[in-house]
Amino acid sequence: MTQLSPFLTATDAIDADHRSVLAYASSLVSPDDDDRSRAVKLYYGVRDDIRYDPYSVGRTLHDFKASTTLATGAAWCVPKAVLYAALCRASGIPARLGFADVRNHLSTERLRERMQTDVFIWHGYVSVWIEERWVKATPAFNLTLCQKFGLKPLEFDGRHDSLYHEFDQAGNRHMEYIRERGEFADLPLQQILADLDSVYGSGILDSDDTANFETDVDREVGLPS
Repeated sequence: MTQLSPFLTATDAIDADHRSVLAYASSLVSPDDDDRSRAVKLYYGVRDDIRYDPYSVGRTLHDFKASTTLATGAAWCVPKAVLYAALCRASGIPARLGFADVRNHLSTERLRERMQTDVFIWHGYVSVWIEERWVKATPAFNLTLCQKFGLKPLEFDGRHDSLYHEFDQAGNRHMEYIRERGEFADLPLQQILADLDSVYGSGILDSDDTANFETDVDREVGLPS
């Protein structure tokens, strides 16, 4: 086993060998692409094809699987990171999950009331092995959501880390990293769930079927819902 083998292997959560994951990866990349080009194309697929939805969290392994996120078309940052890692591994690119606590101002009144803080723990990103080094990418916030909030979407070129923008287009603070949690070959699900319960209370993990994140965003930025 090589040093990179754990970051190429399918797991229960990072199900890179699932037929839907393999098919989606194949639809985004070309056989002639190099690793950097593939990683970039896969990044934009996850960023924009999968809507960011922090209302749908869930407690089970199924909720976090890459194949589940593909099927639902919406997820919060951790399952989106899991999907991106799975697509990279499915395409032969080593990838590992990274996590950090962040202060995030891309939120809604409903979410702020639910969390009682603007600190998001275990915010997910992915480190991909490109051209003999690890490069970080965060495919969480889709383009249309960023446009509604007046934020610059995170771009990724496969050479430079793409973690966050400190400020929005008006110069207001958008996000800051306040604690690194580390990088992992597999999803540390039980630790994430335990910490979410501890910090926010058990209700944070209950999906609210009556709430719609995009509808709340449209209302708060003054768009017709």
